Amino acid sequence: MKIEVWSDFVCPFCYIGKRRLEEALSQFPNQDEVEVEFKSFELDPNSPKNIDKSIHEVLASKYGMSIEQAKQANQGVGQQAAGVGLTYHFDTMKPTNTFDAHRLAKFAKEHGKEAEVTEKLLQAYFTEGKNIGDYETLADITASAGLDRQQALTALQDQTAFANDVRIDEAIAQQYGISGVPYFVINQKYAISGAQPTETFLGALQQVWQEETAAPVVLKDLSTESAADATCTDGSCGIPEEK
Repeated sequence: MKIEVWSDFVCPFCYIGKRRLEEALSQFPNQDEVEVEFKSFELDPNSPKNIDKSIHEVLASKYGMSIEQAKQANQGVGQQAAGVGLTYHFDTMKPTNTFDAHRLAKFAKEHGKEAEVTEKLLQAYFTEGKNIGDYETLADITASAGLDRQQALTALQDQTAFANDVRIDEAIAQQYGISGVPYFVINQKYAISGAQPTETFLGALQQVWQEETAAPVVLKDLSTESAADATCTDGSCGIPEEK
């Protein structure tokens, strides 16, 4: 079984969804026969690298709300993250363009470290307050995964390196009609949209394992309405409603 995951490194629900998928896989009897591959998706391809605003200010501007309302909305997302063992430090997050981070992930994939570098990039942005649009920072992240720092830096400085790999992922996302992330495609036939509950992922894994046949390649949406807001689209993320 192969799971392709479209996500962006500044999408809060992508990190949450990743962790919930991992929790589901840990409970799935056939987890050793599951391959997870990460795909590139830019929420805001036109975003500058250096943004002189806090994440609260960015959210407030995007939704036309006050800074206090933005902080409350982010707190709600942070609580969801905490529910899967993640710590989000919104006050130190550095909004940035993620194209180079995606190129770096492709560099890591070529060296068999895609999963590890993907995790480190998400952690760097959401927890450690690092600028993942900065070449030196990205090179450091690569080195922490055991890869050659200078090779990574050289690849980053060549803006054409791995750029086509990123664009191919984004083109496939368009073909699938993916407009928000995280988005999970199982065996190119079944789809799960959003940071669904762990139980939803586990149920989908079990269902696909049982149903998998040589059926035509048609995406079957296994998402639940309860998590409809747990996606990010066009640089915007759903704001959790107060319960």
